Amino acid sequence: MAVRTPSGATALGLDTLVRLQRGRRTPGTLRRLPVPEGMSAPLGCDAVAVPARLGPLVLPRLPRVGCVYADEAQWWWIVPSDSDYALEWPAPARYATGAVLPGPPGSPDVPGLIHCPDDTVPYTPPIPLYLALCRVTGTPPTWSRPVSA
Repeated sequence: MAVRTPSGATALGLDTLVRLQRGRRTPGTLRRLPVPEGMSAPLGCDAVAVPARLGPLVLPRLPRVGCVYADEAQWWWIVPSDSDYALEWPAPARYATGAVLPGPPGSPDVPGLIHCPDDTVPYTPPIPLYLALCRVTGTPPTWSRPVSA
């Protein structure tokens, strides 16, 4: 949101600056996880990736599973945009803004869809996913870690 300062200049809000930074991309073809036909993503799409060995450990811990993509190396969960806000996703998880896959343009095709929910929304709820990832990686959630002075 833009705000006029007393001097008449326009100041951008933090939310606007974050969105602008996230919108910056290098030129080239982006590899993006697609939303399946017939589904809508009203909250936008980001993705969380974990090594393939962890995917089967996370899946049964979730109360609702949205679209999940997988290849030999990674499992990817579709989450609403900005699901990384105030969350430090546990390593080795990787957060992909815009559900854009890392790697150079022209890399192999996107991973295959291995789970699709029965409704029209592709999202896995981010907090249960975060907690499941914390559990399988042995990482305490950010809010339960001791504060150091």
